[in-house]
Amino acid sequence: MSVHKKKIFYAEDSDSLIKLMSYKLQNEGYDITVFTNGEEVFERALKEKPDLVILDLMMPIKDGLTVLKEIKSNPETESIPVIMLTTNAEEENILKALEMGADEYITKPFSTAVLLAKIKKIIG
Repeated sequence: MSVHKKKIFYAEDSDSLIKLMSYKLQNEGYDITVFTNGEEVFERALKEKPDLVILDLMMPIKDGLTVLKEIKSNPETESIPVIMLTTNAEEENILKALEMGADEYITKPFSTAVLLAKIKKIIG
């Protein structure tokens, strides 16, 4: 019997973080798809329905808040959990993201162990 791997979309423009998180998430048994800008995340989420989306706030082409709004305002994707993972620790942005439907807002630098625990809590 094959176990369905949970699919995570990870939108991040830092190569070193992409390498680190891809390794950690795959090691935990997650299927990860990486995006280096926010442009394709929503369209792919509509098609593939990932179990979780992790978004950086500041990305080229389309920022994380815009992608969050697209995901949470569409009936087909609104139930997909979203974790914001960003260097932006301004209270205004944290509140805005949470009000828009983000499930978590984690600021960088962050503990990968804490992030993995939050992912497990949200999607198992």
